[in-house]
Amino acid sequence: MIEQPKNSYNMNSQELEKLKYPIGQHHEHVKYTMEDVASWIADIAQFPQQITSLTENLTAEELNWLHRPDGWTIKQLVHHCADSHMNSFMRFKLALTEDTPKIKPYHEDRWTELPDSTMDDISNSLMIISGLHRRWAVLLNSLSEDQLHRTYYHPEHRTETNLGLTTSMYSWHCKHHLAHIEQALAHKGTF
Repeated sequence: MIEQPKNSYNMNSQELEKLKYPIGQHHEHVKYTMEDVASWIADIAQFPQQITSLTENLTAEELNWLHRPDGWTIKQLVHHCADSHMNSFMRFKLALTEDTPKIKPYHEDRWTELPDSTMDDISNSLMIISGLHRRWAVLLNSLSEDQLHRTYYHPEHRTETNLGLTTSMYSWHCKHHLAHIEQALAHKGTF
């Protein structure tokens, strides 16, 4: 029997995949109900309190714990959520005020390396998340079923995406990164 080479973390690909996607990958809901949308909006509305509870009292050492091998630190995850959700909020507003606007993709991996994303002080990003999600929840709760079908064009993926499916994606995104922070804390940043 030939032994498969192991990675430097002594984990198999399934274990690494579980660390990368602790709640599983996002699956688009081709059909969804307004009840589904209400549940997704609740996830988005609750996110600031959840991420703040997990992170506000962490030490600088803990904020530098990785969520998985070769992954981001807890502080980078917090800063990333502020960046990502600001971009998504703007995409919602563009889709609601323009006909299928072409959005601007960005290199999230590069953004996490910028000085404002590597600071140990996460308080400003937590404030951004808190204020942004309050406004986002107001906007989302005001949308009609017709408005949820408004779209934007993503040039990187070459697809039109409607706001209902985007709401689903960001509900998942919130839970995805909360799970990353929880696993970083559970593993104390070591794998």
